[in-house]
Amino acid sequence: MPPTVRRLDLWLLCTFVLSGFAGLVYQSIWTQYLGLFLGHSAYAQSLVLILFMGGMAIGAWWASRRSTALRGPLLAYAVVELVIGLLGLVFDGAFRGATGLAYEHLLPSLQGQGATVLRWVLATVLVLPQCILLGATFPLMSAGYMRTQPQAQGQVLAGLYFSNSIGAAIGALASTYLLLPALGLPGTVKVAGGLNLLVAAVVFLLVRTPAGVPAPAPAQTPPDHPRHPSRPVRAVLCIALLTGATSFVYEITWVRMLSLALGTTLHSFELMLAAFIAGIAFGGLWLRHRADRMADPLRVAGWVQVLMGLAALASMFVYAQAFEWVGWLMKVIVRSADGYGLYTVASAVISVAVMFPAAFFAGMTLPLLTLALLRQGQGERAIGQVYAFNTVGAIVGVLAAVHVLMPLLGLKYALLVAAVVDIGLGLWLLWPARSSAPGPMPGHALASRLGAQVAAGLGVAGVLASLLLVRFDPLVLSSSVYRHGGARLQDSAQMLFFRDGQTATVSVFESDRGSGPVRSIATNGKVDAGMTVSLAQTPSGDESTM
Repeated sequence: MPPTVRRLDLWLLCTFVLSGFAGLVYQSIWTQYLGLFLGHSAYAQSLVLILFMGGMAIGAWWASRRSTALRGPLLAYAVVELVIGLLGLVFDGAFRGATGLAYEHLLPSLQGQGATVLRWVLATVLVLPQCILLGATFPLMSAGYMRTQPQAQGQVLAGLYFSNSIGAAIGALASTYLLLPALGLPGTVKVAGGLNLLVAAVVFLLVRTPAGVPAPAPAQTPPDHPRHPSRPVRAVLCIALLTGATSFVYEITWVRMLSLALGTTLHSFELMLAAFIAGIAFGGLWLRHRADRMADPLRVAGWVQVLMGLAALASMFVYAQAFEWVGWLMKVIVRSADGYGLYTVASAVISVAVMFPAAFFAGMTLPLLTLALLRQGQGERAIGQVYAFNTVGAIVGVLAAVHVLMPLLGLKYALLVAAVVDIGLGLWLLWPARSSAPGPMPGHALASRLGAQVAAGLGVAGVLASLLLVRFDPLVLSSSVYRHGGARLQDSAQMLFFRDGQTATVSVFESDRGSGPVRSIATNGKVDAGMTVSLAQTPSGDESTM
């Protein structure tokens, strides 16, 4: 790699780290801003997510249609970052002005559905433009960067995916532990805006260097990777959508699962989010120097899908031990400020143990699918197309997890369904495609079929093991181990009601506290109220405040 290109490579990756950092800060801050205005119901949270991810999908699709015609995608990227930064700087004032107008003049004259619609329209106007611009950043950066290294498409895609994701993981932690406590919501969103302006300035200076950026080369298959009969473009895009959906089903389900063991604080949530995104980032990093040597990215993607499903199933076994680990921590850690810091670190380790393996494989899917389409001659538009479909899949996954899978099937089977889908996608990719065109030698086809059969066997074994050997015991899940240190309710406790809902897991159980049976209701394991069963008993401590 020439020194000029190497320096450009380093600068672009570093700026995209900052872009990912700012993007995650926006997501976190917008959720809190709009939560104040919309409320924190499952539907309001879903709307915030749809605006963020849906806007990104629109932006990525727009970029997929325009990047090839752009003479300088990096310059367009710098302009997009500039506008995002300016909108970030004025967001707090715009939010206060819009919501103040709504509270003082518009909402008092509306009732019921009309007030809800107005809130949702204002929320859309406030964040959707920025979300669309955020969605355009990855395709534009990838297209511009790839023109400097046309023979290293896999390295470019995986490197950018890693840098953007690791920046997002750092942003999740920094926004919660550093920026919000020090600067509050207005200061934090302005820091993100300032970072976007810095990124825009750096990329603009890079584009104006004498070396310049090469003009787009005609789409072609790299010479050392001859084209093989492959899956249709629409099929690959559908796989991008489905694997995006399963990845976010995992994330939402894991967050709920770990909340039962670690607690539902904002710190716990951001630790889980950072662990998930970090897994995705390191999956891209592992792929960076290997992708361009892969003869068949779709076949590798097939194995990645199978392994991701198996890792998700394995996370159930790890999670089953998490309550014992947290119980041990609560017994040995002194309850102080220093003790809370140690508990936070231990919570991060537990989150990584549960989430990281499957997230690691998830971080490889988008670069591999994009690289496969590039090698089929789809050109730069494939970058935005795969990104857009993957983002739409994320929306589908969250809505399915929150509103369908968890309420109807519970945590274990929601995770199981997503894992089965991933394994099924992998097997479809691994199974030799039928084609009348000249294809691989019979020996190669036989080896491909044998590999698919091995993958199928592993998938069936993983599903059966998780069905037969893992049980999510309600007495364990409702133990509130993060408060008292007990990894299970007492054996005499009777579980009267247990259900995983859209926003929380609720249980009602009856236990003997010495003076007689007491019936308690718990949200994510934490008892919110309790009362004695008989009027003859001494009232419980909760009854005076109920």
